[in-house]
Amino acid sequence: MSNNIHTPGLVKVDEHSATSATLAIEPLHSGYGMTLGNSLRRVLLSSISGAAVTAFKIEGVTHEFTAVKGVKEDVVDIMLRLKGVRFRVYGSEAQELRITKSGKGVVTAKDIQTNADVEVVNPDHVIATIDDAKGKLVVDLRVEVGRGYRTIEEGSAKKSSDMIALDAVFSPVLRVRYKVQNTRVGQITDLDKLLITIDTDGSISPQDAFEEASAILINQYTALAGKTRVENEEPVSSEGSDSQFGSDVIGDEPTALDTSIEDLNLSARTTNALINNDIHTIRDLFALNDVELRDLKGFGSKALDEVKEKLAELEL
Repeated sequence: MSNNIHTPGLVKVDEHSATSATLAIEPLHSGYGMTLGNSLRRVLLSSISGAAVTAFKIEGVTHEFTAVKGVKEDVVDIMLRLKGVRFRVYGSEAQELRITKSGKGVVTAKDIQTNADVEVVNPDHVIATIDDAKGKLVVDLRVEVGRGYRTIEEGSAKKSSDMIALDAVFSPVLRVRYKVQNTRVGQITDLDKLLITIDTDGSISPQDAFEEASAILINQYTALAGKTRVENEEPVSSEGSDSQFGSDVIGDEPTALDTSIEDLNLSARTTNALINNDIHTIRDLFALNDVELRDLKGFGSKALDEVKEKLAELEL
């Protein structure tokens, strides 16, 4: 086994929906599946950039502990529902938005008057219900970009006396689960494969959230590493390992070249002859021509025909 630490790669992304995906990372040095899985999960849940309503003002309302004329919900109910509106903001500046709705009906997130820098991710989210045909609801919103959770005391909106401040959950990642499986590269069989499932609110894709979390960790560790560098194995691409996660290993040529001879289901005599001649993978096999193969000790024409039939079966 090499003394170097393997550099992993993102070998597979299995998208369950637009907001949920499972990513497979391998090969990882033994024990690193749990190490990276836990680190990524914590960063994904706490540090990914997102946008949320941090303050609001309802026309005709002076404080949160009151009712709104012509509206079924009170201010506290509206406040809680505003927290559930998810945004995609293109930029870092705070955005001032407005809702204006007249007449009887349901007020949803699609009624928010956005601009070129703001997109509402869940337009069907219900904010309030106007139950009076002559009723009117006008709400001013402040939407800010941030990370993690921010209390009212920490927010800048608290300084604005004419708006009701909200504590904000900026994180677009709703849930993260991970598990570690065994994997192999060639004859090294004690490596880890990390499967991490990420669910988001739709304002960011699971893969983008994963990449941002990875970048955050890189920045943190690079700052601590100074000038020290550790030699790594070459990274393995999505075609470079014996992954069984959602893909056909045999149908992908670079992965198949690293497949062990023992996994080809050849006869015991042919398999033993190849291994005894230090041929352990299909890549080793391809390094020899027909004449060289026939000259191998314990390997004859019959074994060569068997190998050719197997390679043809695998479309190699």
